[in-house]
Amino acid sequence: QVQLVESGGGLVQAGGSLRLSCEASGRTFNRHAMGWFRQAPGTEREFVAVIRWSDGYPTYADSVKGRFAISRDNAQNTVYLEMNSLKPEDTAVYYCAAQLINGRKYDYWGQGTQVTVSL
Repeated sequence: QVQLVESGGGLVQAGGSLRLSCEASGRTFNRHAMGWFRQAPGTEREFVAVIRWSDGYPTYADSVKGRFAISRDNAQNTVYLEMNSLKPEDTAVYYCAAQLINGRKYDYWGQGTQVTVSL
């Protein structure tokens, strides 16, 4: 069994920063990538960023490009999301997920961490 546990969410003022972490635990597993998604109340879950596990290559949603940075620590089995210049529209529950096979669905999901950005 694989568990993904997010942390680092909270309340921050617009323009501020937060760093989210997602640690994978349980059985050892090979993954193609790990990603971050978010879901605001009344909206669909949306893609935020993904990092290819083999070489750390990142991809971002246009809405966060230039403000967010995804990174990984292979030794700690952890993926991070550094969020800067936060806006109220970034308010959402943020989820991390692991994709085992390129192009396929994400196989494992965390429970989510709340990020709230106030004016």
